Amino acid sequence: MMSQQTSKAISKPIKVIVYSIVPTPYQRDLFYALSRCQEVDLQVYYLEEGCADSPWSRKALQPYEKVLPGFFLSWGLSRFHINWHFPGFRQADVIIFNGYQNSVAQLLLWGYARRVPCVFWGEKIVAGSSGIKGRLQSFLAQALNRCAAIVAIGSRAQQDYQQRFPKHPVFNISYYCNLSEFKPSVQRPRHPATVLFCGQMIERKGVDLLLQAFDRLIHTGVEARLLLVGREAELPEMMRSISAEAKQSITYAGFHDPEYLPQFFEQADIFVLPSRYDGWGVVVNQALGAGLPIICSDAVGAGPDLVELGVNGAIVPAGDADALYSALAFYLSDPEKIAAASQASVAKAAEWQPEFGAKRWVEVLQKLTDLAAAGRKEM
Repeated sequence: MMSQQTSKAISKPIKVIVYSIVPTPYQRDLFYALSRCQEVDLQVYYLEEGCADSPWSRKALQPYEKVLPGFFLSWGLSRFHINWHFPGFRQADVIIFNGYQNSVAQLLLWGYARRVPCVFWGEKIVAGSSGIKGRLQSFLAQALNRCAAIVAIGSRAQQDYQQRFPKHPVFNISYYCNLSEFKPSVQRPRHPATVLFCGQMIERKGVDLLLQAFDRLIHTGVEARLLLVGREAELPEMMRSISAEAKQSITYAGFHDPEYLPQFFEQADIFVLPSRYDGWGVVVNQALGAGLPIICSDAVGAGPDLVELGVNGAIVPAGDADALYSALAFYLSDPEKIAAASQASVAKAAEWQPEFGAKRWVEVLQKLTDLAAAGRKEM
């Protein structure tokens, strides 16, 4: 009799088709790890090659990646994609998509979801706009009721989807990015300590709150430096209200592609992401890989999964500059606190490499194909 182990070894890989909006470094790291799993036969299709406001340089696609022909319609900051030349949907065992406001997702859910398990992979749904646009977004979101399962990006998003879709299986698989180049600095903590922010210099990211808190720190006699990395955007306007004394301790390094970011994380002693809203925040993964204490707001999706309160960082209320100041002062007042939180982040980072995310995807895909097979037997 053939052993169970041998049977699994010769079983056919699960044919998976993924539809994503645009190639992003953090998704592609995870797709690459998943493509190397023998349990999966992966194909990834993007709805567009890149967009004008994309912060990443375009990189060569892997053999399993393609860009579908098509175009998009803009409505404010939203884009509705219309694409064609789809592969044979019926050839897939599972179809994954991570955007529902496009023709591909709607076609899948209304035309094929009963024949092929369709899985939505996404961040927490943000409250829709008002008026006609909001009603359209709500209508399109209703199609998610036809999914076989939902895979949430983060535990907070998982809770939200479980409430919205109580009859659906809801899993949690966050973004996993390559952290091999993000290494802890042997010189940490330094004096004066460097606080790092990495992201767009916009109000949504809470940069104005960080500048206010840092200005207050400097005026209370704290010796520290603030390093800002990312698109300039609204920074010049935000800097107008900052004191000349604080400005002397602030360095703006500009925007850099992901492969150049490790050098800035290595220069830092504390990482801060005080966003008013962030569906996830991959820079938190990178801070973890760099072994940094992490301070983020409770509106950052990555917070509950990557930050352990009092161990490797702190989570403060979104929009609260006073709470942000207190969290920064807590670490800046004692180098030993920085060192302890740094070691905790190093230990936690070991579980956030793309290979771990790929393993979780394989487990979910196997569960879904087993459920689909069981359903066909009952018919």
